[in-house]
Amino acid sequence: MVRASITAQVLLAGAASAALFPDCQNGPLSNNTVCDTTASVTARAEALVAALTNEEKFNLTGSTSPGVPRLGLPSYIWWNEALHGVAESPGVSFAEEGDYSYATSFPQPILMGAAFDDALINAVATVISTEARAFNNANRSSLDYWTPNINPYKDPRWGRGQETPGEDPYHLKSYVAALIDGLQGGKNPDILKVVATCKHFVAYDEESWHGVLRYEFDAQVTTQDLSEYYMQPFQTCARDAGVVSIMCSYNALNGVPTCLDPYILQDVLRDHWNWTAPENYVTTDCDSFESAYGYQHYADTREQIVADGLNAGTELNCGTYYPSHLPAAFSQGLFNQSQIDRAVMKIYSALIRLGYFDPASATPYRSLGFSDVATPAAGALALKSAEEGIVLLKNDGTLPLQMASGQNTTIAFIGGWANATTQMQGNYAGVAPYLVSPLQAAQRTAGINAIYGGTGGDPTTDGWDEAYGAAEQADIVIYADGSAPAESNDRERIDWTGSKIDLVSWLASIGKPTIVLNMGDQLDNAPFLANPNISAILWAGYPGQDGGTALMNILTGTTAPAGRLPVTQYPGNYVYEVPMTDMNLRPNDTTGNPGRTYKWYDNATIPFGYGMHYTNFTANFAASSNSNTNTNTNSSTQQSYDISSLISSCDNATHPYLDLCPFATPIRVNISNTGTNPSDYVTLLFIAGDHGPQPYPLKQLVAYQRLFNVTAGQSQTANLNLTLGSLARYDEMGNQVLYPGDYSLLVDVPTQATYNFTLTGSETVMDYWPQPRN
Repeated sequence: MVRASITAQVLLAGAASAALFPDCQNGPLSNNTVCDTTASVTARAEALVAALTNEEKFNLTGSTSPGVPRLGLPSYIWWNEALHGVAESPGVSFAEEGDYSYATSFPQPILMGAAFDDALINAVATVISTEARAFNNANRSSLDYWTPNINPYKDPRWGRGQETPGEDPYHLKSYVAALIDGLQGGKNPDILKVVATCKHFVAYDEESWHGVLRYEFDAQVTTQDLSEYYMQPFQTCARDAGVVSIMCSYNALNGVPTCLDPYILQDVLRDHWNWTAPENYVTTDCDSFESAYGYQHYADTREQIVADGLNAGTELNCGTYYPSHLPAAFSQGLFNQSQIDRAVMKIYSALIRLGYFDPASATPYRSLGFSDVATPAAGALALKSAEEGIVLLKNDGTLPLQMASGQNTTIAFIGGWANATTQMQGNYAGVAPYLVSPLQAAQRTAGINAIYGGTGGDPTTDGWDEAYGAAEQADIVIYADGSAPAESNDRERIDWTGSKIDLVSWLASIGKPTIVLNMGDQLDNAPFLANPNISAILWAGYPGQDGGTALMNILTGTTAPAGRLPVTQYPGNYVYEVPMTDMNLRPNDTTGNPGRTYKWYDNATIPFGYGMHYTNFTANFAASSNSNTNTNTNSSTQQSYDISSLISSCDNATHPYLDLCPFATPIRVNISNTGTNPSDYVTLLFIAGDHGPQPYPLKQLVAYQRLFNVTAGQSQTANLNLTLGSLARYDEMGNQVLYPGDYSLLVDVPTQATYNFTLTGSETVMDYWPQPRN
């Protein structure tokens, strides 16, 4: 989102006037219906718009709004960030010290996604929105937050993949539904807590690759892939979770810049998904209109660009294009009065829903203050979020660490992330109340003598001598390093450098237990998996303010690991097999595309959903009380279901969309801890089968549930809810279809249990996808 050309806008933000809320008691708007809490949102917004001149309306459409002083309408900064905590951004102002100088900094979404715990995500979002409201009450933030990033992380090189929960659309949909509920204060509450914004709409996952910039990239996407994959998280945001705002992306989609595209903004978003509440507005990414004009050359004039955006359904502009060029576009007749009125009504309807024009006594969040920020409970949740997401990738029995009785165990910490602090936050972070590195956490742990062996460096800079000396002194060696791409910075390689592989192999050859902490994004760990001298590997992503403590708790067994990879760990040579700019998901012999994500690619170093434990688990399908659901894997009779009966039995009043209709009763899976240590367990349920259009996917995630503290020798049951959408596939036109054929449900990675069933009857379209206009 960040662009150099927004500097002027940020300066404007600093100079904006500071009235917090409109004075609806004694101010100029006190007699305007916008201040009447008994009136409808539409009536209130219409009354405000009727009081504005066109010049004022144009001025209100930029992300740094000057307000309307004559009406007592305060200035407002729409651009605020809260990806994993209230974050630095034009609308958020941290104090230099004392109150409001920090906020809770949770792990990046990629690590929280690895927890596969939607209740955790809802709790995190609830804390973030509480702290956001507290900042707003102190006039240190606004109420519209441009989060979450819900683009699927399909290419391991993408610099912003860390901002997402992972690569799987079902996982993203579940995650974002829980997140939006926590951010906005429930689904369609009387007063919104904050406005969430799902971004970036749509098919955006490239920053800068081989000279192709995100600002100029034209994503060529088939209708099938668009409907099946790229659109799915946004469908949940708009249709099912009730997100208030959506951000269109920098890229073009099949030749049309997304912020100017009536097909996705009107035909799909508004018409097909019924995203039509008065407060639903679309904002551009920052300077997207400049991208459409200066990079993509979509129109000959800036006036035509802004008119196309407004007419397509983009209401707010992050930047200055709208305020600067809408007046001339209007005078040229490129859009009509109703379009600008609609835009201003929508963005101010969102503020009405936030209680912006209501008395403090009528708004449940106006009393929140700094005592509600970075509380001990929030800190404990940040630690828990990191612990739940950390994934154990290899273990020869060295972990959990066994400390020598009566004496300290010396551990050497080596590598670029061994003493990392702000690195652990990733991008779009705020100021944390504290940051605990792995080294610092070890130094605070009883029974451990932690020594620092430096970052490792290169053999020619003497860094190896320091590292080797520390390793020789130690009982255990921990190497912590990784890759940290960022916005505007895609990766060229996804493997460990030869120098780092050489260093770690050399350290491991000393004969001490050696543990690798893969921090940041995924790297190809094949050399370390194959090296018998490397005892264990953990992936810990970007673990946030208490990341070091989380890692030490996992290493020592204070907390048992149970995270699962939310992405595929690809071999290093994958970057040579498919260009980043190839948006196709399915393997293609002609282009050489080997397929993307676990659904289509079958040569992973470590597969999506993999994660080890400090104990052993078994899984089997439980017998169901519903006679229509045969879950006995040893049964010789395979259960069958008639497609027309499944659809006709759906209660349209309860489930207006067929894909959300339940399929039979919950699938029950018994999980037994056959080892000696208590542990959480993430039950992953996939579906597979040769039905529908070819090629057939390898499998597709359809449900998950995290079970907590499954004690040794005991069992718990996961109840996994499937819908008709879980069974569906998508045809070449993007239609969602139920196909007859044989299906299999698969538990865990690698598969531990299988249940087979059959769908009979005729293939049936459940959802007809809007076809592109061109």
